[in-house]
Amino acid sequence: MTHGARAFIFDMDGTIVDNMAFHTRSWITFFERRGRVIDADEFFRATAGRQGKEIIRSHMGEHLADEEVATLNHEKEAVYRELYQPHRKTVEGFEDLIAVAKASGVKLAVATAAPPANIAFTLDGLDLRRHFDAIVGAADVARGKPHPDVFLKAAQQAGVAPEHAIVFEDAPLGVEAARRAGMRAVVLTTTLPASAFAEFDNIVAIVNDFSELDVEALIA
Repeated sequence: MTHGARAFIFDMDGTIVDNMAFHTRSWITFFERRGRVIDADEFFRATAGRQGKEIIRSHMGEHLADEEVATLNHEKEAVYRELYQPHRKTVEGFEDLIAVAKASGVKLAVATAAPPANIAFTLDGLDLRRHFDAIVGAADVARGKPHPDVFLKAAQQAGVAPEHAIVFEDAPLGVEAARRAGMRAVVLTTTLPASAFAEFDNIVAIVNDFSELDVEALIA
């Protein structure tokens, strides 16, 4: 573990890219095809940051075999990629922020509930993978957010102690996961208003996009 190191750990969906509306829409479409009606706002608040397999089991039954869950999850993610591909882009200011951070010696990591295909869809589709020192996704941890596993593993792989990492998140479950990991958090209001995060004491900034952040202040 490198003493004094710093890391920025980014949730991916809703943070690096402003895509959570497309994820929610694809889940609604997925469930509608099975005769289920889902309230979009309630669904997002309850599930953002959770792994697809967890969402499927909570809505369709814990009895489902792993193979069935995997098949259903692949189907849902294919719907998502079809919907979002024409709109794929980073949140304003993201690439400038990571350039300044890297120049200052800050390690960069991704910690996401997304499966490998969606990580490739976003990070490779936007040529971002090369910037990161660690990438941890749903295939790398057993439990999704609000459990801290994905953030702790990302910090470990980046060689940074949890207390020296700042998490960038857009969802309360993710901020809670960061809190449990002993990490501070920056919230982006891409999907929820600032009021949705009032209960947390580990937030150091709430912004609309990355262009509003003072990177040097975060590092300090």
